[in-house]
Amino acid sequence: MAVLHSLSSPSPFRVAVLCHPPSTPFKGNPCNLKTSLSQTLIFKFELIRRKEARPLVVFSRASASSNTSDVAAEAASDVRFRLDNLGPQPGSRKREKRKGRGIAAGQGNSCGFGMRGQKSRSGPGVRKGFEGGQMPLYRRIPKLRGIAGGMHAGLPKFVPVNLKDIETAGFQEGDEVSLESLKKKRIINPSGRERRLPLKILGNGELSMKLNIKARAYSESAIEKLQAAGCSLTVLPGRKKWVKPSVAKNLARADEYFARKRAAAAGADPAPASSDTPSA
Repeated sequence: MAVLHSLSSPSPFRVAVLCHPPSTPFKGNPCNLKTSLSQTLIFKFELIRRKEARPLVVFSRASASSNTSDVAAEAASDVRFRLDNLGPQPGSRKREKRKGRGIAAGQGNSCGFGMRGQKSRSGPGVRKGFEGGQMPLYRRIPKLRGIAGGMHAGLPKFVPVNLKDIETAGFQEGDEVSLESLKKKRIINPSGRERRLPLKILGNGELSMKLNIKARAYSESAIEKLQAAGCSLTVLPGRKKWVKPSVAKNLARADEYFARKRAAAAGADPAPASSDTPSA
């Protein structure tokens, strides 16, 4: 604890002595030193001239009694914090380990790296997963295809529904079968990524009623069975891929150009030529 000891002086200024300076190279207990001006080490002093005489603060290793702690706190508040008297809190900074400096450094003779081998040499060592040149573990284990192996090709693209599920769902003649109606009937309950996927009808099972089916895709067997049952099939359009405005403009011009060509090939009257156009 920093303790201040007030010294009597005939001058209008007071001199205070501080024990335990902020940081010193001295490793012993400064309170055990004798109180003498010859052994006092002055670290910082500052004289403040105001309306009232402020004390001249002197830091010292001299010891003082514990009953002057209140005086020390009051006098320490007079010291201004500056860039040249700031320091870390005691115990917050530790000495760095002196690796490779022998047994006296505290890490043993080989400082924790062993006696010989590649990992005991200086340098960065070996990379993670390296096994000395043999086939590493991440190359020895079997690889999985599809979604299990992290490939995008294995991810599902549709929510599949078979004809046998539609037959047992309780639809009436002429009802509409869509992604929303199947959710209401509790036939499908997509979650996670599947909530954004479209519907696909598969041909497993039979259908004995006429329904209006709206889906993004159909299997070949499902199309045959649905057409035989007299169902109406509607192919829903997919989500358009985003393109730049300049590309969209060129695609629109190309569609218009090929539409005119198809109309001309079908025998439609072409656009009348302008009279200002010079003849060949």
